[in-house]
Amino acid sequence: MRTINWQKSSYSGQGEGDACVEVASMGEDIALRESDDPDRVVTTTPTMLRSLLDGIKAGEFDRLSLTVTPP
Repeated sequence: MRTINWQKSSYSGQGEGDACVEVASMGEDIALRESDDPDRVVTTTPTMLRSLLDGIKAGEFDRLSLTVTPP
């Protein structure tokens, strides 16, 4: 079994208990996980991740945040 080297997002807090997004290279794919749930891993391609990040930066998903009710 190979070791996966997870990197913490630079946008995540630096505190001990802060949840954060972590990313790792897995050959030609990219793996993502949240530090609070490290066993749940999502994989994608660099092209698809770039498209998602570009959409987030362009505000394509801003309307979705208006429909989410905080707990």
